[in-house]
Amino acid sequence: MTAAIRPRALPLAALAAGLLALTGCAALGLEHPPTAEQPLPTIDAASPTPKASGRGDGTLLTDDQARAALLTQNDLGAPWSATRGAATWRDGLLKATTRTAECQRLLDALYADELLGAPGRAAVGLDDADTDAQLRYQIGARRPADVDAALAWLRTMPARCARFTATTENGLVEDVQVQEAPLPEVGDARQGLRLTLYTTTSGGQDVVLTMDVAAVRVGEDSFALTNGGLGDVPNEATQAAVQIGALRLADVRKQGHAEV
Repeated sequence: MTAAIRPRALPLAALAAGLLALTGCAALGLEHPPTAEQPLPTIDAASPTPKASGRGDGTLLTDDQARAALLTQNDLGAPWSATRGAATWRDGLLKATTRTAECQRLLDALYADELLGAPGRAAVGLDDADTDAQLRYQIGARRPADVDAALAWLRTMPARCARFTATTENGLVEDVQVQEAPLPEVGDARQGLRLTLYTTTSGGQDVVLTMDVAAVRVGEDSFALTNGGLGDVPNEATQAAVQIGALRLADVRKQGHAEV
């Protein structure tokens, strides 16, 4: 493999301009691509699922409980706000192909927001306008055993996909690196990753996409999140989201049990 691409320290505006020339998008960062039909909703629910009792007896959370367990912009504070739509770097950089099947599975899971192997019960998107980072947080809809299997697979990624090349739909060749990332000691099982995607535009502009990844099981429930953006992405929001998310999910389940 070729030597690692080492991006120059550039402001986000310069990074955006370089990728803009190649992708043809009207905007880069957190603006919604003009060709898409609808922006990502602030809160969205997955496909309808049978109603659950919420009694802590192996059933899923109800739809109302899943929504109540979501993060809000108030949890993270300024400058986080309700999302304005899918970040254009998702299609421009994250939508890519590689020859290694396991690494392709990881890219596909990240692009589709299916880290735990299936669409979540409810999801929320938050944007950091100061850094152009976007955080996607979703409540899982799988059995604990299935979640643990997904976590075990994610745990292998720093070894199996430590470094690989991928190609975007626009022909950008990316140097992708995957590392394990520490998470707060919350929940019953968890796994964190940090992905860094390096590439260079046809005009010689170095571009980097950084993404924090976290998946956590809390008893019978689970959640997953991604926090990504151009340049360096501060890890504090990821740590806070994991901490708050685990506590809230446990509290929602506890309240449901108490009301029985």
